[in-house]
Amino acid sequence: MLKRISALILAGVTALTMAGCSGGGDGDSSASGGSAGGGDDKIVMGFSQVGAESGWRTANTKSVQESAKEAGIDLKFSDAQQKQENQIKAIRSYIQQKVDVIAFSPVVESGWDTVLKEAQNAKIPVILTDRAVDSKDTSLYKTFLGSDFVEEGKKAGQWLVDEYKDSKDTVNIVELQGTTGSAPANDRKAGFSEIISADPKFKVIASQSGDFTRAKGKEVMEAFLKSNPKIDVLYAHNDDMGLGAIEAIEGAGKVPGKDIKIITVDAVHDGMQALADGKINYIVECSPLLGPQLMDLAKKVVKGEQVPPRVVTEETTFTQEQAKEALPNRKY
Repeated sequence: MLKRISALILAGVTALTMAGCSGGGDGDSSASGGSAGGGDDKIVMGFSQVGAESGWRTANTKSVQESAKEAGIDLKFSDAQQKQENQIKAIRSYIQQKVDVIAFSPVVESGWDTVLKEAQNAKIPVILTDRAVDSKDTSLYKTFLGSDFVEEGKKAGQWLVDEYKDSKDTVNIVELQGTTGSAPANDRKAGFSEIISADPKFKVIASQSGDFTRAKGKEVMEAFLKSNPKIDVLYAHNDDMGLGAIEAIEGAGKVPGKDIKIITVDAVHDGMQALADGKINYIVECSPLLGPQLMDLAKKVVKGEQVPPRVVTEETTFTQEQAKEALPNRKY
């Protein structure tokens, strides 16, 4: 009897030891964060995406998800559907789950201090991707990875200035802005305005948000066309709004790219095709493929390594001929 009891005790101790080495199973590891899983060093990232409002955003999501898988990072993904309250809720959920790192692309710039302070108090590092926040306390996040939106606006403005350098006539411009209060909308507008304001012949006669969506871009452009009989140029803060606007322009019996010159930002496949077809005149690139860089930064901040406070992605611009060359190998 004693031998049988001893054998049972030994078997129990062995089972407990094996359970400890396994990290308590996949479910426990995900819930408590990789380092809290008992031997499983897999990083757990909570990622809150803006939404799926454009082709750019879809490509960005795919890049993040595929890169996390390749990097061996356990990704907890949420779609905020372009609502700040949904992102704040998601971030608080990640804090409760004790993830190792939080990354998100802010819907708007302001109103983040409280929830980011909660993450800081929980000792969970935060990485901003694609969009910035306007908090004065830069200790609330480790780094910001993304494009220079002001520079994108400047590139768009410079093309326009060069295009009309020999003209003395007034150039009437309508602007389709991105989501109100968002970093790309604010900055792309500011950069564009800075460049064209040096010449009084450039006049922005109407400017309104199209929420970065194709449907809204079409709707707002239809209104622009009805209230403004002479439009020379459309500046759209992203390709999707520009593509929606093209539908409205054609519906009004005008020729996009000729009757109304069009400048957009992003360089997603549909936008590049429209550029190659001559319906868009110029595109400033904003790459959505941030996933690989994000995963590298995540690994470093989790280890406590120093990272640059700002990581700018390298991007270019496209004319019609350049779009034709680039399209066959375009990844998004």
